[in-house]
Amino acid sequence: QVPLVESGGGLVQTGGSLRLSCTASGPAFIGYTRGWFRQVPGKEREFVSAISWSGGSTYYSDSVKGRFTIFRDNVKNTVYLQMNSLKPEDTAVYYCARRVRGGSDYVSPERYDSWGQGTQVTVSS
Repeated sequence: QVPLVESGGGLVQTGGSLRLSCTASGPAFIGYTRGWFRQVPGKEREFVSAISWSGGSTYYSDSVKGRFTIFRDNVKNTVYLQMNSLKPEDTAVYYCARRVRGGSDYVSPERYDSWGQGTQVTVSS
C-alpha cells in the first residue's frame, strides 16, 4: 500500500511551535486510527500520540501531554500534530503510521504499519 507522507518538520527554538502533517493517498487508510511516533539515533521508536478515525478518541504519551494536540481532517485524509512549548528533548524524526491491530495497546509500534519516511524536528536550546 502507498505509505503515509509526513511534512512540517524543521528547526525551532525552545518554546516554539510546529505543526506536522501526515497525508494518506487512496482509500486504504479510511477508517483507521493513526499514530505519531518519534525516534532518535540509537533509541527505539517512541509513541507520541494517536487518534481514532472519528477523532473522538485521542492518546498521548506523558512526555507530550498538555503540549501536543493531535487532530484530523478526514476530507483531506490528513492527520496533524500541533506541537507547542517545544523542548530540546523533542528533537527527533517524527513518523506517522496506520494502526492495524486492535486492543488497548496504542503505544507499541508493532501494532502499526504503512510508516512514512519521517520528518525531522530539531529544537535548539
